[in-house]
Amino acid sequence: MLERFLLLRMKYISEKQLILILSVIIGVLDAIAAVVLKTSVHYLEGWVRSVPGAHLGNWLFLVFPLIGILITVVYVRRVVKADISHGVSRILHAISRNKGVIKLHNTYSSIVACTFTGGFGGSVGMEAPIVFTGAAIGSNVAQASRLGFRRTNLLIGCGAAAAIAAIFKAPIAGLIFALEVLMLDLTMASIIPLLLATVVASIFSTIFLGEGIEFYFTLKDPFNYGHIPVYILLGVVTGLVSLYFTWMNSRVESRVHKIDDPYTRVLYGGSLLGMLIFLFPPLFGEGYYTMRSMLTGRPEQLLDESIFGHLVDHTGLVFVGFMVLVLFFKAIATSLTTGAGGIGGVFAPSLFMGAFTGFIFSRLFNLFGNWRISEHNFSLVGMAGLIAGVIHAPLTAIFLIAEITGGYELFIPLILVSSISYMTVVYFQPHSLYTRKLAQKGHLITHHKDKTVLTLLSVESVLETGFDKVNPRQSLGELVKVIAKTSRNIFPVTDQENNFLGIVRLDDVREVMFDREQYDTLFVHHVMIQPRAIINIDDSMETVMQKFRETGLWNMAVVDHGKYRGFVSRSNVFNIYRKKLQEVSED
Repeated sequence: MLERFLLLRMKYISEKQLILILSVIIGVLDAIAAVVLKTSVHYLEGWVRSVPGAHLGNWLFLVFPLIGILITVVYVRRVVKADISHGVSRILHAISRNKGVIKLHNTYSSIVACTFTGGFGGSVGMEAPIVFTGAAIGSNVAQASRLGFRRTNLLIGCGAAAAIAAIFKAPIAGLIFALEVLMLDLTMASIIPLLLATVVASIFSTIFLGEGIEFYFTLKDPFNYGHIPVYILLGVVTGLVSLYFTWMNSRVESRVHKIDDPYTRVLYGGSLLGMLIFLFPPLFGEGYYTMRSMLTGRPEQLLDESIFGHLVDHTGLVFVGFMVLVLFFKAIATSLTTGAGGIGGVFAPSLFMGAFTGFIFSRLFNLFGNWRISEHNFSLVGMAGLIAGVIHAPLTAIFLIAEITGGYELFIPLILVSSISYMTVVYFQPHSLYTRKLAQKGHLITHHKDKTVLTLLSVESVLETGFDKVNPRQSLGELVKVIAKTSRNIFPVTDQENNFLGIVRLDDVREVMFDREQYDTLFVHHVMIQPRAIINIDDSMETVMQKFRETGLWNMAVVDHGKYRGFVSRSNVFNIYRKKLQEVSED
């Protein structure tokens, strides 16, 4: 049936028309996936919250997160049998290193895993799993339609954008996310499919979930231009908190991952997480209930389930101290959840920490300042500051917060805080949580087409193997026979185990190769040299090009753990680079 469809498509439907049709299909599928994930997490979370009852208080919260992470790890290890964590980073890796191919199981596996992690109280969000699911839907639709790399990447972007649009009912934020985070090129060939996918996903999500916005926000205090200096200061503060979140996430995850046994890791991370949630109930789950309380001017509700509730006056400094502790431990709780094996993202935790940062900042200002500022306005704008700082996406932050809260009246402070937060973070940390590890490996796709193309190439793809090898014990006479049979001017020297020892250049033996008296007295090891640089098979192409620039060489040997593999030449790299650039740039 698929082959028949493809034949009919080639006959009656152009590729551009097909892309538009597929973007609509992807939008519908993403909306269904988002509704399934959101509904399942919320129903499971509601059941978990109802289990303890009044007689047990929060005591079962000590074990629920551990149970959820354990179920997730068992499911991932026994059923999925693949790593599905850090969804957005895996999308970028698929685009950069895997020609846009994402396995079919990713269209559902993240939904199942995130349901258990988030439903049982894991301190993560649903956004990264649903974005990964949406990208997987786009990738697999493209693969089934036999589309090339460029179109596959576009449909991956459509899937990711539609996922954001569906989960938040925010089509503009979804579109900008694909352009800003996935680094898709903004062309007419890409903008229309992205718009179709996000609008369709948002419409179908609204049909299933209703028209209500994620956070109901009423502007009680209009934007005051005299408060601009305070918003600028908030931008710097949210940038610094974003740096703390990024640093703590890396530190805690690396610490937990040092535990080799996955189930010991679950026990360690899940137990610590349960203790944190027991002491600070706002850390339970996504935290959307907490954020709604703060945006509607009822922050005292944060103390309802806390064992400290009867000790804290929500109008004093002690309450601010409680909020600071929740803010501090949220980054740790999120990192423990993902480090121990839970599946979830940093979108919701970033929103959570942003709301807390804005509230704490404004409450302290009101307590010690000479004039009053709006606490719920600053809570909302702080959410944008953390999103901009953590994922390095200021435009996404601006439109996401405006769309999910209806807070369009605060566009100016949203722009100010998001931009300043982003600039503050980038000064210290040029890569986001999503891109840091990829950048360290040289696998990061960027807006620069030359770097984009280089990330799509590998040493294997430009490797030339048609070189005649020689042995260091061969005589000059035997070497001359090898030279006579080839047009190459460079010869790799290897031993019997294929270990790379050096090279012989034709220029170095040209003066003696016709001196027959030395045919039996001069040997390869006398004329071979050590090259100024060699390439490892796992090197990135950026590293390869840097070595070419630094050495001025036109050919470099490639080794794999010391074993000779072949040569890479500048001319071959440039030829393949030009072809790939045409493929990527074609509109």
